[in-house]
Amino acid sequence: MSRTADVSPAPTREADAPLSPPPVTFIKRGTPAFMRVTLALFSAGLATFALLYCVQPILPVLSHEFGISAASSSVSLSISTGLMALGLLITGPLSDAVGRKSVMVTALLLASSCTLLSTMMTSWHGILIMRALIGLSLSGVAAVGMTYLSEEMHPAVVAFSMGLYISGNSIGGMSGRLLSGVLTDFFSWRVAVATIGCFALASALMFWKILPASRHFRPTSLRPRTLAINFRLHWRDAGLPLLFAEGFLLMGAFVTLFNYIGYRLMLSPWHLSQAVVGLLSVAYLTGTWSSPKAGAMTARYGRGPVLLAFTGIMLGGVLLTLFSSLWVIFAGMLLFSAGFFAAHSVASSWIGVRARRAKGQASSLYLFSYYLGSSLAGTTGGFFWHDYGWNGVGAFIGVLLVLALLVGRRLHRRVQ
Repeated sequence: MSRTADVSPAPTREADAPLSPPPVTFIKRGTPAFMRVTLALFSAGLATFALLYCVQPILPVLSHEFGISAASSSVSLSISTGLMALGLLITGPLSDAVGRKSVMVTALLLASSCTLLSTMMTSWHGILIMRALIGLSLSGVAAVGMTYLSEEMHPAVVAFSMGLYISGNSIGGMSGRLLSGVLTDFFSWRVAVATIGCFALASALMFWKILPASRHFRPTSLRPRTLAINFRLHWRDAGLPLLFAEGFLLMGAFVTLFNYIGYRLMLSPWHLSQAVVGLLSVAYLTGTWSSPKAGAMTARYGRGPVLLAFTGIMLGGVLLTLFSSLWVIFAGMLLFSAGFFAAHSVASSWIGVRARRAKGQASSLYLFSYYLGSSLAGTTGGFFWHDYGWNGVGAFIGVLLVLALLVGRRLHRRVQ
């Protein structure tokens, strides 16, 4: 059978045979539709995370320009992830009612526009307002993209497709940090952020053009009673609440490390420049490999063991950053990034499997916890940095990851 067809072929029917419902069709790997979906959502994930995290490597620059502390500077990221978490409680159910593609396109266009406007703000409070609006807008991409894949892709390739989507997230996070870090050193942070905003706007327009329309979307009611019923069902599930907790702990650990590693490496004995600190974001490239790899491994070993293994790799990575050798620190960042994106890929693809209805709402609850962890832990890490230095930050991250291992072990036992 040819693999160039976009979807599974419909069976033939004799002219006098009784009418039957159309067959269930899914997008298969290797087809033109698969390539369009992969490219569209890869670019959406890339743009989303470039916009969200472009301020992370320039936190020391913002601290200096506006005369604020490390913890206060980190609010420019935490407020985006916090509002993104709150927005997910709205945009997930909204996409269940009005459709996936329209919500994602609108969200990307709004976030790109707010990023460009943020470069015109002259006060710290003005920047924070724009960053809050960026986070709120991007909530319309994160959960909805996961839901689109779980609905439209063939069940055999959902985990692999989710891994490719997450790899786009990893490249986006790296690109945003890399561009803003390097361009700030040569021009200014405003030029750097404006460049990323223009790139994201172009990605949004391409996404709008090439993403196939949903075939399996079925609108559901936005009535509060229906939302409440679905909410209770998600929290009564044996696995979903544990997956929500896992997202909180994994993302909290990840953002904390990358929020403050730049502060450490710009001090003695390294004295790295802003451009070099930005270049260290290439550690994210390990996630481009590990995310689809983890998706493929789940078919052989199961989700639970793969999730635990990559969370353990994260813990090993953060322990390496406690050493003083720059090469060992960078190796730790590579391991940490690879483990995070793989673990997140496994957990996020598990949501669509566990949720029996209102999958958009279930994905939103997972990512609400995920970005709440980013916001709360990312800012809390600043107090550990101020009081105890990098050893304090490393210990804080280590506690989060040990808790993630315990939650993952319980999850595996409950739903295996």
